[in-house]
Amino acid sequence: MTRYNSFTIALIIALLFLVSTSTHAADAIIIDHATTDITQIPQAAIENAKANLHIAYGHTSHGSQLTTGMNGLVGFANGGGLGLSLPTDIFKWNNGGSGGALDLEEGDGYGSGWMDHDCGYYPNWVEETREYLDDPTHSDVNVIIWSWCGQVSGRTEQDMIDTYLAPMTQLELDYPNVTFVYMTGHADGSGETGNLHLRNQQIRDYCTTNGKVLFDFYDIECYDPDGNYYGDKLVNDNCDYDSDGNGSRDANWATQWQNTHTQNVDWYNCGSAHSKPLNANRKAYAAWWLWARLGGWEGPSSTSSVPALNASLFIPVMLVLIGAGCFVLKKRAVSR
Repeated sequence: MTRYNSFTIALIIALLFLVSTSTHAADAIIIDHATTDITQIPQAAIENAKANLHIAYGHTSHGSQLTTGMNGLVGFANGGGLGLSLPTDIFKWNNGGSGGALDLEEGDGYGSGWMDHDCGYYPNWVEETREYLDDPTHSDVNVIIWSWCGQVSGRTEQDMIDTYLAPMTQLELDYPNVTFVYMTGHADGSGETGNLHLRNQQIRDYCTTNGKVLFDFYDIECYDPDGNYYGDKLVNDNCDYDSDGNGSRDANWATQWQNTHTQNVDWYNCGSAHSKPLNANRKAYAAWWLWARLGGWEGPSSTSSVPALNASLFIPVMLVLIGAGCFVLKKRAVSR
C-alpha cells in the first residue's frame, strides 16, 4: 500500500469519526435559559407534542414550579400575553390528555402513589419508575421526568454517578421506547465554587457528551429574561442574589424584573414554590420548549450548529491531517 493511499484511508477514517461524534453530541437536547422564549415555538410544534407525548413527572415542591407555571400559562396565553395569538387553551394539560390537552401525569409528591417523591430519594425513584412503566395502564407513557429538591447540594461526584447518572442510563437501556429527561438541582446560594454548581455541571457534561435530554433547572434560575447572569452572585432558589459583592444577598432579580414590567403582558402571577412567579413562568416556557422538541420540533434554525466541543476538535485535527498529507505528497515528489 502506498503512502498516498495510507494517508487517504487515514483521512477518511478521521472524518468519519469526527462526523459521528458531532452527530452523537448534537443528539443532546439541552433545555436552559436560552430556550425560554415561548413565542418562538410554532403552533404546529405545540400541537404535535400534544398528539404524541404521554408524560409522567415525579416531583416534590421545587419541581412543582414547572406545572404551576404551566397552569398559569394557559390563561396568560389566552389573554395574549407576550403578544401570543394562539388557539384558546392551547397550553392546557391534564392527566390523560382529554379535551385536546397535553397528557401529563404528576407524581404523588410526598404521598405514596405513582411516581411519588423525587429523584433525591434513591433507590426509591428508580423503583417507582419501574413500577409505573411496568403497569399495563401506563403502556402509552413515552416520557419520564424527575426533579430534584435540594439533594444535589450534598452529593459527591461518585454519589451522583451511583444514585442518578448510572441508574438513569440503565433505565434508558431497559425501556428503549421511553425518553428519560435529566434535570439539574435548584440554586442554593453557594455560587460558582459551591458543590451544587459542580454537581450540576457534572450532570450537564454527562448529558452533552452522551446525547441525553436535560432540563437545566439551575441554569434557568441563574438568568433573568434579559440575559443578565446571577450565577456568580450567590443566587438562590428564591432568585435572591448579592448585588454588591459583599457576600450578602440583598436583591432579587425576579422581583426587580416583575416590578419594571407589566403583569399579564410580560409576565403572569402563578404559584411558585420557594420562589417568585417569574421563575415559574420561565420554567413553564422551558417545559413547553422541551415538549415541542420531544415531539419532533428541531428548534429555531439559528440554533442548529456543530457543538463547540466537536468544532474545537475538528479544526486542529484537520490541520494536522492536511499537514501530514502535504508532507507525504512532497516526499513522493522528491522520491521521483
